Amino acid sequence: MDIDSSVAYTPYTAEQALQANILCATCGAPMSGNTGMTMCEDCIRLNVDISEGIQREASVHYCSGCQRWLQPPQHWVSCTLESKELMALCLRRLRGLSKVRLVDASFIWTEPHSKRIKLKIKVQDAYQSTFLVQTFEVEFVVVYTQCPDCAKSYTPNTWRACVQVRQKVLHKRTFLYLEQLILKHNAHKDTISIRETKDGLDFFYAQRNHAVKMVDFLSAVAPVRSQKSSELISQDIHTSTKSYKFTYSIEIVPICKDDLVCVPSKLAKQLGNIPQLLLCTKIGNAIHLMDPNTLQVAEISNQAFWREPFASLANVSELIEYFILNVEPVGPTRGKYVLADVEVMRTSDNHQFTIRSHLGGILHPGDDAMGYHLMGSNFNNDHFEALSENKIPPVILVKKHYPRGKKNKNRHWKLQHIAREESEMLPRKQDQERAERDYELFLREIEEDTELRQTLQLYKNTRKNPPKTQKMEGVEMEMDTEEQQSEMEEDEDQDDGLPAISVDELLDEFEDMTMEDDDE
Repeated sequence: MDIDSSVAYTPYTAEQALQANILCATCGAPMSGNTGMTMCEDCIRLNVDISEGIQREASVHYCSGCQRWLQPPQHWVSCTLESKELMALCLRRLRGLSKVRLVDASFIWTEPHSKRIKLKIKVQDAYQSTFLVQTFEVEFVVVYTQCPDCAKSYTPNTWRACVQVRQKVLHKRTFLYLEQLILKHNAHKDTISIRETKDGLDFFYAQRNHAVKMVDFLSAVAPVRSQKSSELISQDIHTSTKSYKFTYSIEIVPICKDDLVCVPSKLAKQLGNIPQLLLCTKIGNAIHLMDPNTLQVAEISNQAFWREPFASLANVSELIEYFILNVEPVGPTRGKYVLADVEVMRTSDNHQFTIRSHLGGILHPGDDAMGYHLMGSNFNNDHFEALSENKIPPVILVKKHYPRGKKNKNRHWKLQHIAREESEMLPRKQDQERAERDYELFLREIEEDTELRQTLQLYKNTRKNPPKTQKMEGVEMEMDTEEQQSEMEEDEDQDDGLPAISVDELLDEFEDMTMEDDDE
């Protein structure tokens, strides 16, 4: 006969015996009767579920078009998987969670294609005089749907606000510079589409406040004036609800850098009695002008220009090449500009002039310069015709000219471009040639102007150049290596003296869905 082993018994002390005056109704363990409970703490933790009224399953709505999540009732937010924003959105969808205290919550890994999101939640609550902490799992089903914005994109009523940017000039240099500023500051992130027109660009937005932000950005980087108009789309006569389309018309001043202007006499007196014939040195949120004969500068604000607008006499397409014979500085300087007496010769007919210029610091005998020829010129401008002949110099030099090689020279840097739609009507051949010429002049201006490069973002050109080949009757023949070397030597000789862009100024290229690479 087997005898059971002895059971360890620990007798209660006198103090415990006085407190333990009843037995637990579930397990029979002695407990105090002063608490008013019929179960001990261990039995309460086993039998009481404080998460009984909390959902174990729920659903969240996800738009695959714009990759946003629905936050009831009608707000759509952008969240990444396993982010704190997505966790907050999921916890708000659980009914009954507000009755307990949330201690901790974390994601449980699931397959990306399973359309399931699992959370591990820890809550705390008080049952009579006992604090209980429990952990449970909640599963969310991802329901694919379409947000109103994506649904509207497939209908004719796509946009709610439009910003039309225009400039009444014959070239596109201003819009090329404006495009780079927009890319640098990411001002086009809220646009639905961008359409290129004959005289400018159209930006379309789904919300009115996004269009207002673009108008504020344009006003901060260029002197512009704006007008707003609205069009009634629909109206509910029962609730007096109306739907409008808003259009903002932006006009940029018709003056660009290096343009020759003749300001009105009244405005010239207000600017410190400055001469009327001036050269535009910079365009920011104001127009910066300078007299090349005295280095006197003036700044015309946006409001002052539109009160009495004026046009430019000539632009960079009318510049003439001159050869520098002699340079004699006369003393006054202003920043990078040095006043000097310059003797020049027009390269077309060898006609010589002696003028005063602000480029005495960069010009040397033997250099080439570009300038406006005013002797005998006839401009259709009332302010210019009112000037006396002794106030009109024969030549006004604008910038130094660098001899270059071929136009399609491969550069080690490039620019990014905004993806935009072209107009329905195809551009004419002369318009395409003019656009290519304006773009090449803009690239050359970037290479020559250091201050301009500091305001832009230049990228490394990692595209390898294909070998030059000749095709004849389906047979591909490589060019002679001697001819290639001679062409490269000629280009290097012609490009001597050009300001170079260092590699430190270039950025590494990253893929972006809203940008297009430069094909230059």
